[in-house]
Amino acid sequence: MITSPAPSPALPSAPSPDPIRLVIFDCDGVLVDSERIAARIQVALGAELGWPLTEADVVERFIGRSQASIHEQIAARLGEETAGAWWEAFVRRHAEEVDAGLTAVDGLPEALDAITLPTCVASSGSHEKMAHTLGRTGLHHRFAGRIFSATEVARGKPAPDLFLYAAQRMGVPPSACAVVEDSEPGVRAARAAGMRAFGYAGGLTAAERLAGPGTVVFDDMRELPALLAAG
Repeated sequence: MITSPAPSPALPSAPSPDPIRLVIFDCDGVLVDSERIAARIQVALGAELGWPLTEADVVERFIGRSQASIHEQIAARLGEETAGAWWEAFVRRHAEEVDAGLTAVDGLPEALDAITLPTCVASSGSHEKMAHTLGRTGLHHRFAGRIFSATEVARGKPAPDLFLYAAQRMGVPPSACAVVEDSEPGVRAARAAGMRAFGYAGGLTAAERLAGPGTVVFDDMRELPALLAAG
């Protein structure tokens, strides 16, 4: 259920080297291999509706951002009516392709089996979308009751609001949280929240765009448990 946006949480102080007590996962591109589906659909819709986009354009403008942010960009370019039609078509086609064969990210189930720390999900996607994608890949039960959406906060990524909200709901200070992300807005949000970032470069976003202070970049999800254990 979509709730009213919560006020922006207060920014944390500089992170300290606290042991990791919570792992916050993004959803699309980190848990489920859906970013390629989304990018393909966005490129097709752009061609149909008057905004030619390459996959690189989609990664730059849309990947990791909330529905509200994407809608705003399309409306600024093509108008509100076209933006509404675009998003309606995107939701329909995305659901169809998810049902046609969405899978978990390669190595993700093995990584989850090896991670003993508490986990949760914090995604730019809606609860409805996550219920569909996580359910389709058999992952929903692993995070039930611990799934948070950008629809619940005032600002989406790269603002830190969503990750701070997830940490607050889970009862863990930001300095003891690790965030697993595959997008540039996502790792920026994690760093802004004062959390350690683990940038997964096995998807659409290049490793150099994920790199930055307080960030470990990796390209095989099976490496994640050891990286988390190393802090």
